[in-house]
Amino acid sequence: MAPFHGETQESDDKWISREVLVLPVSDVDRAKAFYQAVGFRLDADHVTDETYRVVHMTPPGSPCSVLFGTGVTLAAPGSSKGLHLVVSDIHEARDELVGRGVEVGEVYHDTSDIFHRCTGEKWISGPDPQRRNYRTYADFTDPDGNGWVLQEVPNP
Repeated sequence: MAPFHGETQESDDKWISREVLVLPVSDVDRAKAFYQAVGFRLDADHVTDETYRVVHMTPPGSPCSVLFGTGVTLAAPGSSKGLHLVVSDIHEARDELVGRGVEVGEVYHDTSDIFHRCTGEKWISGPDPQRRNYRTYADFTDPDGNGWVLQEVPNP
């Protein structure tokens, strides 16, 4: 298995690491304010000119950051869906986001077994009855509609 960011490599094998997700947004300042409210750390806000601005932010404890701005993607604002944030306690994470002013859907689990269907079919309100890893979710979107999924992994 390839090492994650910050782990040491034990051999000369090549490895790959997901470091940045590029988010398409329509209003950079609004997106920046939203992600700061969510609790992401601001790593950089760099403006070259009116056609190029890069904002780089990182979720708490994550090795993978998000990047958005002006001139950084041709994707339509709000077109990123199914972006997962793994949390150890879904209720605690949801309550914290709601307390920060984020509209978060109700906690649900999917009877499709591991992972979940994006269609909502097979979803049942409430957490997985056995609180198994990767089986409990709650959703929210940023102001542009980029879709995030909180996914509970209580026992990594």
